[in-house]
Amino acid sequence: MYLADSRSTTSPAAAPISRSGRRPAVPATVLSLGAVSLITDISSEMVTAVLPLYVVTALGLSPLGFGLLDGINNGVGALVRLVGGHLADRGGRRHKMVAGLGYGLSALCKPLFLFVHTLPAISAVLAADRTGKGLRTAPRDAMISLATRPEHRGRAFGVHRAMDTTGALLGPLTAFAVLRATVDGYDAVFAVSGCIAALGVLVLVLFVPRRITADTAPTTTPAAPSATAARGATPAPTDPTLRDALALLRRPGLRRLTLCAALLGLTTVSDAFLYLLLQRELRLPAHLFPLLPLGTAAAFLLLAVPMGALADRMGRLRLFLAGHGVLLLGYGLVLARVRVAPVAVTVAVLVLHGAFYAATDGVLAAATSEAVPAAHQGAGQALVGTGQALARFACSLAFGAAWSLWGGRPALAVTAVALTVSALAATAVLRRNTYDRRGAA
Repeated sequence: MYLADSRSTTSPAAAPISRSGRRPAVPATVLSLGAVSLITDISSEMVTAVLPLYVVTALGLSPLGFGLLDGINNGVGALVRLVGGHLADRGGRRHKMVAGLGYGLSALCKPLFLFVHTLPAISAVLAADRTGKGLRTAPRDAMISLATRPEHRGRAFGVHRAMDTTGALLGPLTAFAVLRATVDGYDAVFAVSGCIAALGVLVLVLFVPRRITADTAPTTTPAAPSATAARGATPAPTDPTLRDALALLRRPGLRRLTLCAALLGLTTVSDAFLYLLLQRELRLPAHLFPLLPLGTAAAFLLLAVPMGALADRMGRLRLFLAGHGVLLLGYGLVLARVRVAPVAVTVAVLVLHGAFYAATDGVLAAATSEAVPAAHQGAGQALVGTGQALARFACSLAFGAAWSLWGGRPALAVTAVALTVSALAATAVLRRNTYDRRGAA
């Protein structure tokens, strides 16, 4: 790592060039942002690991109530992400500043869990924490896009997501260790989580460049040249307005990507519900339940980088769609209710679940970076991410209601059918993006 706050990634020190004259596929800026995400995720997942047990056992939430709380996780952050993406693009790119505000807000929320003991208060703190996540997500992905050459963005996002997932793996283990080592366990978990989150903010301040400028940023749907450019003059840089950000949806490629991400998100069951169904359908012992998220995270960690590199070779949209096919296989295994060797079936479902995230999470961000110009990377990432997150928020509410009315198994069957239809529709829509690129080439 290096102290880079005073220089841009376009400088030789910030973006070293190898002896062969080629820039590294994964720049130091991406590794620094990955370290920040790793540390922050340890903090976040410590709270996530203990909070459901507390609210379910102490407050007795129903599936619909749990769906509402789970929806807050996705919905609040999704709306704020639009603001974060727009603010980050203004003022000559304030990505680091806006991301820092987001990380800082989340760090301040962790100790507040020490003082809240009711569902409304917990929901409020959780919403503030998700606000911080919403603020930082789009600027962070924009910085990764700007720091990386276009042909390597799938791999760069894969490396970042792998580091992020390492934190997701270490968080529950750290929470478990703190609970075992202390008498007043939950309070200790929240206090340690706050300290670790503060460390993540410090790493961001010290090691991530203040300003990142893309050396090359080709787009699949370039904007029409302005009158100034047509006269041969270099246009003066201007702050993107909110109207400019929303106008990005006029770009056919970005509009189709946002629509398809939302459509598929609308039929994607949240992780918590999938784990609950898996435990019930396969009759797994309750003490194995906390290990289920670790299984998904481990598979994601192992596959994120290979999937990112594969996306750069075979096409990001193809891999994004294939990832949802993998998720459907996981749903099918849960619905098959195979009672023979339940542990083996559980491992298979978790591997498929992790492969789904490896093939879609960073890959979607890399695909988004292709569809927007460098000056609007923050807003572009926010639009697609918000569309997907709001759709998942709606899915959490609908799935919780369906589970309460019909039971978990029928609700998953209906969702699987809807995901199949959505995937077929998205394949037809996104195929047009491939045609556009070929035409542009």
